[in-house]
Amino acid sequence: MRDLTPRQVVEELNRHIVGQDDAKRAVAIAVRNRWRRQQLSEEMRREVAPKNILMIGPTGVGKTEIARRLAKLTGAPFIKIEATKFTEVGYYGRDVESMVRELVENGITLVMEMERQEVEEDARRHTEDRLLDLLAPRPTSIDVGVDADDSAGRYERTREKMRAMLAGGELENRMVEVAIEQKAAPMILGGTGADQQMDFDFQGMLEKVLPKNVIQREMTVADARKVLFEQESEALINQEKVHARAIELAENLGMIFLDEIDKVVASESNRGADVSRQGVQRDLLPIVEGTTVQTRYGYVHTDHILFIAAGAFHSTQPSDLMPELQGRFPIRVELNDLTQEDFVRILTEPKGALTKQYRALMKTEGVEVEFTDDAAIALAKYAFQVNQTAQNIGARRLQTIMERLLEELSFEAPEMKMGRVEINAAYVHERLDEVTKDEDLSKFIL
Repeated sequence: MRDLTPRQVVEELNRHIVGQDDAKRAVAIAVRNRWRRQQLSEEMRREVAPKNILMIGPTGVGKTEIARRLAKLTGAPFIKIEATKFTEVGYYGRDVESMVRELVENGITLVMEMERQEVEEDARRHTEDRLLDLLAPRPTSIDVGVDADDSAGRYERTREKMRAMLAGGELENRMVEVAIEQKAAPMILGGTGADQQMDFDFQGMLEKVLPKNVIQREMTVADARKVLFEQESEALINQEKVHARAIELAENLGMIFLDEIDKVVASESNRGADVSRQGVQRDLLPIVEGTTVQTRYGYVHTDHILFIAAGAFHSTQPSDLMPELQGRFPIRVELNDLTQEDFVRILTEPKGALTKQYRALMKTEGVEVEFTDDAAIALAKYAFQVNQTAQNIGARRLQTIMERLLEELSFEAPEMKMGRVEINAAYVHERLDEVTKDEDLSKFIL
């Protein structure tokens, strides 16, 4: 896990997300607390529980984006999942324990990447030897006699010449035959989620019992190098060590972002139909409080996994959640509605701002696109206006507005080949005025 201070986390998030300072500070402190806990003694470490976070705010204000960027920053096992995917035990759907299994899978991916880097040098050396075996196969037998030593010497000289040519990239297009093991397709038993509820790795057991299906495939040296490198890397990595390390990471540094938490609150008017959703809260409670979940790689304790829940809470309140579940989310942050000024900043400031994205996309066609300052202000005004008159979908409205604005240019760009287009306020008004003035039309198109 990266050793980032809360200030560094906030600064990194500021490069991609506009505003929402309270939420950024809350997640930054939570991340730092994960690191602090790792510095404690084993006895004290067991006592320190994570302070789970509940984000409250309308759609499109940055809840999911904060979580997504946080995952990239920390390098810790992380998953984002919607609470609406789960159903109460006994109903058709996924069980809540599947989120822990997914977290472990994410941890295995992270650990495998680290292990690959450690064995990379050995794997490349083994890959080169295997390529040489394919390009210059060792003689099956060497004649016994005076010429035996000479034959062996000739072979070694030939092999070294091939090694030099291989290193120089002279043999990249030479064709070789590579043995590839075809893995069986995953087996799914029963209905949705049934495979996730299995208490043992039935698929893995079958793979050990059934004979391996190996095929010979002809490919270039360049392609064969990639295949052989993967095979050698996998052979050098201790899978048991990977699984144990992944479980340890998931238990101590894992984070689960639980979106749409407000959707598992049963409404008063439709409580009968929402019985399964209400039951999801009861199933979530032991996971968040701390329990043991069985996965195909071993048992995982959820006591120290950090949960970040988020919801709009339009028709419900956080207080409508079960009291026990509320108590497991002691930190609550409210995200603010985006203003017109926020839209201007979103369009221009972040590293991956929409204006920068479209400029890069059009440049692939040889078209230089420039957005003036007044264009950003005009676009922000339209997005804010449509959000006020239609459904407020936050910053996602900007994507719709931008697509509508640049529809004609995107269509004609391949035929323009070269050129420069300036997007100013007049250009924006010309293409969006008609749509935004008609309220019904704007609801349909924007």
